[in-house]
Amino acid sequence: MKNTGIIYSSTERTPVVLPEMAELLPPLSAEQLDALEADLIKNGCYSPIIVNEDMVIIDGHNRQALCEKHGLPYTMAVFSFEDMLEAKQWALDTQKGRRNLEKWELGKIALKLKPEIEAKAKANMAAGGQNFRPSEAEEGSATLPNLPSVEKAVDTRKELAEAVGLGERTMGKVMQIDEHAPAAVKEALDKKELSINQGYNLTRQLQEVPEEQREQAAIAAVEIEKAKKEIRRKDAEIDQRSRIAGLFCKAFEKAVLLEPTEENVRIWVECTRMTPEEMEDTVRESEKLAEIFAKVARIIREQIIPSDWRGAGRGAGNAETEEQPEKGEHDECE
Repeated sequence: MKNTGIIYSSTERTPVVLPEMAELLPPLSAEQLDALEADLIKNGCYSPIIVNEDMVIIDGHNRQALCEKHGLPYTMAVFSFEDMLEAKQWALDTQKGRRNLEKWELGKIALKLKPEIEAKAKANMAAGGQNFRPSEAEEGSATLPNLPSVEKAVDTRKELAEAVGLGERTMGKVMQIDEHAPAAVKEALDKKELSINQGYNLTRQLQEVPEEQREQAAIAAVEIEKAKKEIRRKDAEIDQRSRIAGLFCKAFEKAVLLEPTEENVRIWVECTRMTPEEMEDTVRESEKLAEIFAKVARIIREQIIPSDWRGAGRGAGNAETEEQPEKGEHDECE
């Protein structure tokens, strides 16, 4: 890749939109697109659209489309690429830092490069007197056979992994899922309901199921994994609530043991040999702690007590008719 230094304005040249480049990355969400549109309308298109020497857009499809929609001027910087494969890999390297993409999304993007990676491998092997046969690659890994005599032999899985910043093993799992997984598993991955490892493990397990039953079995297996995920989420939430409750309990247990008379405070200061600076720090920390406990008191008095089911209907004799939480809902300290 090389920046040629050539700049065109949108009034001088018209760029070419190639579907395989425009669809390389997943589309922006509605919120992201709205934010980009608002920024362009307010500030203009201050970053150039990147095109190759044939004026094909390599990076900036959304900005170019929005500029055309609103009649906004833009510039185009011409970059030189060895081929479209290099252009796509450069676009991916540029964009993956801007997008918060999951590993599965990155893997799917990489798979779009697979035909060109394999074509490059075939060409390189032909130049070295070898015939490329994908079937010779390790099954499911899309890794080319070991041909030490061919200097430019390409490891497809490695190339795909490097293009999007995934590990080779992860890329191999994505390729296995793409080739063998039932639609239900892929759909769950698209919805971020499964991790790549879960999708890969399900794919392997479902290979043992007769083909005519596989899709239905996949739907059931995905539902089980989703249920397990929900249980883990709730367990984590309970653990977090217990941890917070434990911190408050310990803080109060220790605080109530203090009897802050002048004599006791003097004993503490003298026995710990506090310096004047340390005493000043202690004053500030004590005042901060007082603010924290005062805030706790206000929250309990003003927000929790008025909404507490145990206080509902006090004096009206109907407290027992109020809906009460399940046992254990408020027992983190018990």
